[in-house]
Formats: sequence, structure tokens, C-alpha cells
Amino acid sequence: MATEKVKCAIIGSGNIGTDLMYKLLRSDKLEPTVMIGIDSNSKGLALAKEHGLVPIYTGIDGFAEQAHLADIVFEATSAKAHTYNAPILKRLGKKAIDLTPAAVGPFMVPSVSLDTHNIEELDNVNMVTCGGQATVPMVKAISDVVEVEYAEIVASISSKSAGPGTRQNIDEFTETTARALKEVGGAKEGKAIIVLNPAEPPILMRNTIYVKISEYSDEIHQNILQRLNDMLEVVQSYVKGYRFKADPVIKDNIVTVAVEVEGNGDFLPKYSGNLDIITSAAVKTAEVMTDSMVTKGVSQ
Repeated sequence: MATEKVKCAIIGSGNIGTDLMYKLLRSDKLEPTVMIGIDSNSKGLALAKEHGLVPIYTGIDGFAEQAHLADIVFEATSAKAHTYNAPILKRLGKKAIDLTPAAVGPFMVPSVSLDTHNIEELDNVNMVTCGGQATVPMVKAISDVVEVEYAEIVASISSKSAGPGTRQNIDEFTETTARALKEVGGAKEGKAIIVLNPAEPPILMRNTIYVKISEYSDEIHQNILQRLNDMLEVVQSYVKGYRFKADPVIKDNIVTVAVEVEGNGDFLPKYSGNLDIITSAAVKTAEVMTDSMVTKGVSQ
């Protein structure tokens, strides 16, 4: 007997929200039922209507009037918007998966956090940032082996894949990613830098991760390399285009890891791996969340 899917709403009809919709449409656990926006001429809302979702043009207030249409709500707008929306969603009794850097709820990086959080008890989780999803797993892989004194990441994305929401959230991006390097990745100190690359043709998302470890030996180096490869496979289980750009390099107490992300091409061009990785991570998180929700009869 097929398990009933959990109904989902998407706040935000831009690139991230629309790409998310396509991923949800092929999920065997999640059913996108609503897309919420504020622009009646939005391409995302028009596409949502074509695919059978209910389009809401009056933002969170409009959704509040039809809250029965969804149990999980994905926030794909801006940090400022989610700060406003989060208490409303909580009052409505909805599970929120936040794709902005607002960080209202705890950080969620599926390859790391799903094993450490009792997810059914959380009503709001934060997907960090695209750079966080791409780099935190590698920092955590290293900190599982040896103490990490410092982690610095540089996320370079195509300027064409950086929409208004991304550009408005640059400060939040760097602050939230740096926090996640410490709180989830296990580094004592962290720093994040984002580069919007105008190159033509557009580049894939590329992330360079520099890590200073507290001690080093041949055994530690080998264990780090093994753990990095293991983590790569875990992330690839939900982000197919995630890969090493070059083999990790370890020189004394400095580890350098370069990863790139090619998008799946669901709605956005494949160079938009920065958007693809966060929508993929959000869907993975929601699918795990649904297991407990269905068991408890939330979607019945």
C-alpha cells in the first residue's frame, strides 16, 4: 500500500522556489500543493499553476487563510522575509524548512546534521547557505579525524545564477556560513567569502576550502583523505553533480579541498549548482522529516 505524501508549500516564486518545485514534483514522499508569492506576473507562479499547485499572490497572509493546504513550508525568499514569516508559520503549526540565511532554526546539512538532530521535534530548520551545503561536510569530515583550528572557504558562483535574493543576502551569507563551519563543521574558527564571477560562458559553482589542523602525521593524513572520500559519496547521494575539482592536498597542517557543483538542470541551467545544492539538500531534509510525520498521521 502506497504511503500518502506529505503536502508542501513553497514561499517564493523565484529561481530557488521554482527549481525546488520541480524537485518536489518527482519526490515519492512529498507533494507540492501551494506556491506563495506577491507578484501576479511571476513566471514561477504561472508554472506552479500549470503543474497543479495552488498559486497564492498575497504572500504569507494569503497562505494563512488556506493553511490546511500544506504541512511543510519551504522558505525560498530572503533572510528578512523569513524572520517575519517564521513566527506566523509556527503559530499555524507548520514545519518550516528555511533556504535563506536567516538561521531562525538550527543549521541543517543533511550529510552531517540528520544524524545529530531529533528532526521530528524541530519546527524550523535552516539550510545554511549554498556555500555552507557545499563546504561544511568537508570541514566536518576533517574535524572527525583531528581538531580543526581554522576553516576558511571561498565560494565562487556564476553571477548569472545570483538572483536578487542572493545579492540581498551577501552579508548574511558570509556570517551564516562562517557560523556553520564552527557549529556544524567542528572548526574552532571559521571564515566565508563569496565571489560572483561574471565569466562567460558561466562557470560551475566552485568552492575552495582551507583547513588548519592541530596536528599532523602520515596516519592522520591518510585518515583525513579516507574520510573526505566517504563524505563525498554521502553528499553525492542527494546532489549528483557534487565532486572534487582536484584531489585534496595536505601539506603539513594545511588541508586544501576543492569541490565543484554541477546543477541537475531541473529548472535552472546546470551552471547554477549553487542553487541546486541547497534545493536538493532541502528536499532531502524534508523527506527524512516526512517519515515521522506520516507515522504520526500528520498528513491523514
